[in-house]
Amino acid sequence: MKNRRLTTFLTLILCLTLLFSSFPSYGKASSFYPKAEYDLKFFQEVMEYVKQKYPFKVEDETLVTNAIKGMLQGLDPYSDYYTKEEVEELLKSIRGNYVGIGIYIGEKDGYIQVLSIMEDSPSQRAGLQAGDLIISIDDRDIKGISLDEAASLIQGKEGTKVKLGILREGKQNPIYITVTREAIEINPVRYTILEDNIGYIILSQFNDYSTKYIKRALSEFDSKGIDKVILDLRDNPGGILDQVVSISRLFIPKGPIVHIREKNKPIYTYYSNLQNPKYKLAVLVNQNSASASEILAGAVKDRKAGIVIGTKTYGKGLVQTMVPLPDGSMIKMTTAEYLTPNLTSINGIGVEPDVVVENVNEEDLQLKKAIELLKWNPIVIKL
Repeated sequence: MKNRRLTTFLTLILCLTLLFSSFPSYGKASSFYPKAEYDLKFFQEVMEYVKQKYPFKVEDETLVTNAIKGMLQGLDPYSDYYTKEEVEELLKSIRGNYVGIGIYIGEKDGYIQVLSIMEDSPSQRAGLQAGDLIISIDDRDIKGISLDEAASLIQGKEGTKVKLGILREGKQNPIYITVTREAIEINPVRYTILEDNIGYIILSQFNDYSTKYIKRALSEFDSKGIDKVILDLRDNPGGILDQVVSISRLFIPKGPIVHIREKNKPIYTYYSNLQNPKYKLAVLVNQNSASASEILAGAVKDRKAGIVIGTKTYGKGLVQTMVPLPDGSMIKMTTAEYLTPNLTSINGIGVEPDVVVENVNEEDLQLKKAIELLKWNPIVIKL
């Protein structure tokens, strides 16, 4: 990963201690400087040594950025420092919105192919179709460019236009379509109705719009008298704490959802006020269900709001806080641990499902088990 390519500053210090004799002042520095001053001087001299001895040009700003990244990355796998340029991509992935035209793209034959189109997006309204091959962007031939570069050319300021050259199956000549960029909401929810009137919801992440689209799915289920729901959190990496709490309040009966433990503070608890849960619920999880997914799965299991099916979850029981800095950069740092309603820590452990089911030979046995339990054994789910 891009953010893991940099050697941490702590490792740098460890390696350079082997070159102790190269820094004459180190042998007696601690006698002349208080600890804080010595640490700063130590950093400055290491930095100066790197600049003098490293055989390639390196900027001061790069070294300082690397040092800050190393300090945070050395804490745990989830803390990090993001430059101003990296912040935009981070927030896009977490918040679930961006300015663009509403398509998913992939590479094909050296060009960019439209894999699918978001519902009610500017691309759909402009007439783009899944399968279209994009050969030019604003009259620039894009053969051989990367997906990231293509995405940056397609995205832009809200209200501006982008001209796409398209090769479409069944058409001999290119088609040129102009699309107006808009603010796009990333909908992380897909849903359908399965056999025996069971509602099935796949939630891919907890972004700013997760609750909105979960409510939309449940509203349709309600209109059709559906009270059995499968919520699929498999491969869901987590997301925003407020979103998992608000979604949990749609399923978890009155009482605790999750406890947050911060340093030097009393434990804070998020509660549900739901008096009468209306759904018989099954939750699907796997080894890639993490963070917010585990909060919801843990609440369902501890509060007996449904049944959790699948394999043990990832085990990320930590909460990160994002701190914007004056220059536009950002710190993302672990600031708390969360506990399930029974005050169970799952960090590094994971949530053990009520019913353990492994998928084999690409057959979705976990979904089959959920359907079976909801269809034939509604008693096992105590609401």
